[in-house]
Amino acid sequence: MGWTGAASWAQPATPKAAAAAGASRRIISLGGAVTEAVYALGAENMLVATDTTSLYPDAATRTPKVGYLRQLSAEGVLSLRPDAVIGAGEAGPAIVLDQLRAAGVQVETVQATHDWAEVMAKLRMAGRATGKQAEAEALAQQLQQQWQAVQADVARARSKPRALFILAHSGTPQVAGSGTAAHALLTMAGASNAVQAFKGYRALTAEAMAAVAPQLIVTTTQGLEAMGGIDAFWKRPELALTPAYGRRALVAMEANHLLGFGPRLPSAVRQLHEQMQRVV
Repeated sequence: MGWTGAASWAQPATPKAAAAAGASRRIISLGGAVTEAVYALGAENMLVATDTTSLYPDAATRTPKVGYLRQLSAEGVLSLRPDAVIGAGEAGPAIVLDQLRAAGVQVETVQATHDWAEVMAKLRMAGRATGKQAEAEALAQQLQQQWQAVQADVARARSKPRALFILAHSGTPQVAGSGTAAHALLTMAGASNAVQAFKGYRALTAEAMAAVAPQLIVTTTQGLEAMGGIDAFWKRPELALTPAYGRRALVAMEANHLLGFGPRLPSAVRQLHEQMQRVV
């Protein structure tokens, strides 16, 4: 998919949407990776609000919040008088985005494709919204070089471990099948996803977990905390019959860094790759 194919502007520019880009632009960013892109371009002074998943850099945690990006309120967003709302593809509900468009707000989202094109699309979207297209292109070139270097290192790896990603931020822990951000990250980092028989996330029994035989487990630091820490994690019966359990092979990374598909993707893939190589 081309860079522009992942993003779509909502409508022709209205007088409000066509306001000259600059410090006077009022932007709401939805999605941690999109907010990271705005900060990476040095355009944070234009942010009037972000969503609750926008946690990096630390300054983003102190911005006004419009709630969770999947559960937006048109009234709450419009009360901040934004010129533009930019976000990840899961931002919504769709009816709220339509209400924002009808009110003359410029709305753009980038659909999740779980690849490098998604990162570039988010960066360029932020560049358009902030009027920093030149800065976005310069940063895109830098990130492209980092990405190529990481992929070259992954290709030279001595092993391709069989890994299992567990998501456990709330409720019953679930494993990532194909078609997920986690599956894409495991592949990018040089691992083989132990679970590819289904798409999305599912809970697995101890028997099913033993059958897929992961050499290592990947999770998020938030998930590890939700499960009570490392000791409690390894006490889960689903893990007892896996090869990973025998060597306590575990990699945990911060969720937005690992799964956000933002400007930090090269560093996330490098960190995941290096940690997996160490534990197998």
